[in-house]
Amino acid sequence: MKTLNNFKKLNNPPAYKFEEVSCYLCGESENEFLLKGEEDLTGKEGEFQYVTCNSCGLAYQYPRIHVDQIKDFYDSEYIAHRKKKDWGILTPLYERAMSKHDRDKDKLISDFVNLNSDSKVLDVGCAVGTFLLHLKDKYNCKISGVDFKEDLSFPRFNEIDFHCGLFYDQKDLKANSFDLITMWHFLEHCYNPEKSLKKAHELVSEDGRVIIEVPRLDSKSYKIFKNKWPGVQAPQHTVLFDKKRFIKMSEQAGFEVEHYLPYGAFPAYFYLFAGSYFKLFGKGLNLDKIIFPYFLGQALLFPFLLFEKKLNLAMQTIVLRKK
Repeated sequence: MKTLNNFKKLNNPPAYKFEEVSCYLCGESENEFLLKGEEDLTGKEGEFQYVTCNSCGLAYQYPRIHVDQIKDFYDSEYIAHRKKKDWGILTPLYERAMSKHDRDKDKLISDFVNLNSDSKVLDVGCAVGTFLLHLKDKYNCKISGVDFKEDLSFPRFNEIDFHCGLFYDQKDLKANSFDLITMWHFLEHCYNPEKSLKKAHELVSEDGRVIIEVPRLDSKSYKIFKNKWPGVQAPQHTVLFDKKRFIKMSEQAGFEVEHYLPYGAFPAYFYLFAGSYFKLFGKGLNLDKIIFPYFLGQALLFPFLLFEKKLNLAMQTIVLRKK
């Protein structure tokens, strides 16, 4: 393998611990160097290697940072856990963008699942739970969430049946009990994505659906930005899925892919903006400084973004049911 020689050339703090890992899809260990990734979003230290499996072609982080240290990369600077709400005159735009994301998730799932007061929904990687609370307000459904991040807090967070820890280690979630399980940008973070998919297969009801969104490696934005593609997001992202491997891993877990969508609820524009920023200015996306140009660029590109669902810009979503 060429990977270990490449890895020795990377610049990392001495305290970082790494572990070898085999391919998550086929279990083989032979691989080839793909790219060097960094934590471009917050600008934290470190260089992290991604490879492609010589056997099945899956792209993944190798060696990966030890699971005991990954929590340090999910602090208050991590976008899903940000607490700041005061953005001056742009606060209404920011709040609208955040709530729109939850509405877009709801719009996406409503094409495939009919929720009501009897429905049970589990959101894996729920962060502060705004999506679940949106569903509760609209459908009066029963909501549960899983996240490995401790000390999460947000208004009304106590209304969520919250389970802390790794999803595939959860013991007190009942089998065949959920009408809908969602994973919004969770699976690419997982240290055992195959095991998480099998856990979802265990928990979803016979007539239920599992809906998963991840960044798409074989997308136009990756071709433009390469190692500065926001979908790399090292070291939090352990796996980089293209369409073929995304579907194959889901099927190996016992699912039938009912629908494949070359888009998601998460705006592809964020990847276009952030990727351009990383290319031009380097690491560290300071929201205080970029929030105005972000919304300005979004307004200018609005006509182009109307065709997002047809352009394979950045995201992909699958709707799964039990075979």
